[in-house]
Amino acid sequence: MGDDRPTYVVLREVGDGTWQVVGEVARRPGMPARRGRARAVEDALGHPPAEGSRYAVVPRSEWRVALDW
Repeated sequence: MGDDRPTYVVLREVGDGTWQVVGEVARRPGMPARRGRARAVEDALGHPPAEGSRYAVVPRSEWRVALDW
């Protein structure tokens, strides 16, 4: 995204323990954490997720720290 706005990285489970990056989306201010992450999945997909699909949402700052190891 190229700026300093708080951003989420959205991942989709594509297999048993295998995850694929869906995209990065800006956080929406004023939402509780759980609702904000659910909204991030919808924003990344452009629609609500399919029933039974699994997603993970990580703050981009944490994602970058994790890459240091």
